[in-house]
Amino acid sequence: MSRKRSVEVFSAGCPTCDDVVERVREAGCPSCGITVHDMNTSEGSGRARELGVHSLPAVAIDGDLADCCSGRGPDLGTLRAAGLGQPAE
Repeated sequence: MSRKRSVEVFSAGCPTCDDVVERVREAGCPSCGITVHDMNTSEGSGRARELGVHSLPAVAIDGDLADCCSGRGPDLGTLRAAGLGQPAE
C-alpha cells in the first residue's frame, strides 16, 4: 500500500482562504490526505505555531511549510519604512 502525503491547509475562513482550500482539494490526488486547520481554534493556531505560519492562507506538505507560504507576514521594519508610526504630512 502506498504512503499518504500529508497536506495541511491553514485557514481563517475568509474568501481568500476558502479559495485556496478549494484549489488544494481540486489539485490533490487519492494519496493526498488533506486536513484543513481552522485558525479560529486553539488546535489550528497551535499547529500553525509549530510550523511557523505567519500569514494566511498557508499550506504545509508532509510537515513542511511550502516555500510559497514561508517567510511571509507583517514585518514591522518594512511597515515603518512605509510610514507606520509616522505622522502624515
